[in-house]
Amino acid sequence: MKKKSLDEINGSVNVPTVYESAFWQKFLAYSGPGALVAVGYMDPGNWLTSLAGGGQYGYTLLSVLFVSIIVAMIMQSLSIRLGVVTRTDLAQAIAQRVPKPVRICLWLLNELAMMATDLTGVVGTSIALYLLFRLPLIVGVFITVADVLIVLVFLRFGIRRVEFIVLTTILIVGTIFTIEVCRAHPNWLAILNGIIPQSKIITNHSELLMSLGIIGATIMPHNIYLHSALAQSRRYDEHDPAQVIETLKFANWDSVIHLIAALIVNALLLILGGTLFFHTTATLNSLADVFYGLKNPHIVGPLSSPVMSWLFGFALLITGLISSITSTLAGQIVMEGYINIRLSLWKRRLLTRFVTLIPIVIIGCLIRFNEQQFEQLIIYAQIVLSIALPFTLFPLVAITSDQKLMGNHASPTWQTIIEYALVLLLTGLNITALF
Repeated sequence: MKKKSLDEINGSVNVPTVYESAFWQKFLAYSGPGALVAVGYMDPGNWLTSLAGGGQYGYTLLSVLFVSIIVAMIMQSLSIRLGVVTRTDLAQAIAQRVPKPVRICLWLLNELAMMATDLTGVVGTSIALYLLFRLPLIVGVFITVADVLIVLVFLRFGIRRVEFIVLTTILIVGTIFTIEVCRAHPNWLAILNGIIPQSKIITNHSELLMSLGIIGATIMPHNIYLHSALAQSRRYDEHDPAQVIETLKFANWDSVIHLIAALIVNALLLILGGTLFFHTTATLNSLADVFYGLKNPHIVGPLSSPVMSWLFGFALLITGLISSITSTLAGQIVMEGYINIRLSLWKRRLLTRFVTLIPIVIIGCLIRFNEQQFEQLIIYAQIVLSIALPFTLFPLVAITSDQKLMGNHASPTWQTIIEYALVLLLTGLNITALF
């Protein structure tokens, strides 16, 4: 018997049949997995690149954010299709097609990627605790161990409650940054111009590198694995072609809407960085620069406010905490799929967190937990994720174009060519960024 992906939540949410309920009732029933995935597009790595892109180049790189989210929508759609049509996640699908040595190597690589994802959450949460409450970074690092309790509490109430909590977090973060951007009085005409792609993004070497950083921070392996499993959380009749088609339709709607929400949050961060730091004497080298800049009258003038500064830190804190849920689930998918080891989620959470803390504590001690240098760990995590990404996307495209497996839902040849071209482009961009 084929083992279920994330057995705790697989098929745990009832959805209407094709022949009952109105559109909005069906949409709400299928909504939720996209929110969990969208959180991965708003982690501290995205915060850093979006803020830095705005601080250095104003609103010019808004177009890059739009392009990166469109590519993300395509890849997440493939992940959904794999999960819904085959009832297997990406790790299971790859493991069935490669010899054991390759499977072990891919498991190790993806475990590193999961730990890198977890690392960004630890660093982001620790910095938020330092900025808000002046807790030493080392103390904040060890406090993050307790977030295993948060994961346990959330998951005890079922995946539907977790989805609601994550969606609420996204709305809170979006509202905070909307308020802060409006208070900063950005140049709205310049923002509209920034949405239009400009040739200097490619011709200007430094802008190109920053663009690569934004794209590299946007699409991450754990989201691809995660979505292929979360798509199976709905209880639908996989033997009814009409039900499968409807599930695909609503799951993709859910994904697109929440990815648009992630785009808006990242765009607001870039606009905030551009409004506060572009063409000013202030520098943006870290998240702390934004935190202190929001309450500094020399940077934001009479609109400076400790409340705005605190809200920024609070948004960083809750996104760091919530991201621990998705990294736990993705780590479980990778372990179960590649090497068939099942751990309860709290054990998996503790294992990932303790292994992640080892390099953080060692490096932190070496740099004496200097805030700005400590934050650079996020960039190193992005490097690991960039290396792992091709080993996730190439198999995804290959598997979803396999007609024997996917049947009528296999990607047609023209679409497969485009998807391979996008993956090759992303791989090339990541290699360029690494060097």
